[in-house]
Amino acid sequence: MKQFILALFLSGIFGAAAVAQKEIFLYPDMQTPTPKDDILRSVSSPSITVWLPAAEIADGKAVIVCPGGGYGALMMEREGHRIAREFNKSGIAALVLKYRLPDKSKNVDQSSWPLQDAQTAIKTVRQRAGEWKVDPNKIGIMGFSAGGHLASTAGTHYDKPAIKNPEGVNIRPDFMILVYPVVSFQDYLGHTGSRANLLGDVQTKERIDLYSNELHVSKTTPPTFLTHGSNDATVKVGNSIVFYEALTQNGVPAEMHIYADGKHGYGQKPPFDEWFGRC
Repeated sequence: MKQFILALFLSGIFGAAAVAQKEIFLYPDMQTPTPKDDILRSVSSPSITVWLPAAEIADGKAVIVCPGGGYGALMMEREGHRIAREFNKSGIAALVLKYRLPDKSKNVDQSSWPLQDAQTAIKTVRQRAGEWKVDPNKIGIMGFSAGGHLASTAGTHYDKPAIKNPEGVNIRPDFMILVYPVVSFQDYLGHTGSRANLLGDVQTKERIDLYSNELHVSKTTPPTFLTHGSNDATVKVGNSIVFYEALTQNGVPAEMHIYADGKHGYGQKPPFDEWFGRC
C-alpha cells in the first residue's frame, strides 16, 4: 500500500512537471526535436518552453526569457530554464525562448530572425493567455547578454513588426529585464561578436544604427530593470548606462543596479539571490 501511494504521489509530481515544461514550436513547418543540451548551437527550429507556476501561487505575470550566447549559441540552462524555475517559485509564469541563430551557410539576410521569433513569442503568449492563466497586460521579456540585445530590440522595435500579424495582436512587451545586456552595436560600446553574428558581412552605418537600441527609446518604451557589472570585460557596462539614460530622458520608469564586482555571466558575484531578488 505504501509503495502504491508513493507511486501515485510521484506520478502526480512528474505529471505536473511535464505540463509545466511543454515545448511549443513557433512555426508549424519548422519543428525538429530540441536536444537536451545546456548550450545549443545552429538553432533553426524556434520554440518556447512553457514553465507554469503552481495554480495556488500564480499571480498572472509572465516573462519570456531570452538566453544569451552572442547570437552564436544559446545558454539554455544557465540563462533559461534555471531562471524559469526561479520565477515559478514566485508565482510567475516563464517561457524560455529558443530563437533562431544566424547560419553563415545560408546566403540570405538573417538579422531579423531573432526579432521575428521574439515577436512571435509575445504574440503567442498573448493569444494563449487564458489557457495559461496569464494576464495579457503583464507579459514582459527578459534577456541575458545577446539575449538582452534581443529583448531590448523587442522593447524598442515593437512598432516595426518583423512578422505578419493580421489579428493585430499587441507585440509590445509590458516590461523588460536586461541582465548584462548587449544594447548597442556602436564601435565604442558594441560587442563585436554579437554584431558580426547578427549582421554578417553587411555592417553598414544604417544597419548598425538600426540595432543600436539606445537610439530607439521613446516615451512608450516599456519600463525596464537593468543589472550589470562594472568589471564586465565582455560586454561593457556602458551598454546598460546609455540605455538607462535614454529611458530616463524619455520619462520611462527604469531601475539599474551596477555591481563593482560582476563579471560577465554573473558567477559567484553578485550572488544569484542578490540580483535576482532585486529583479
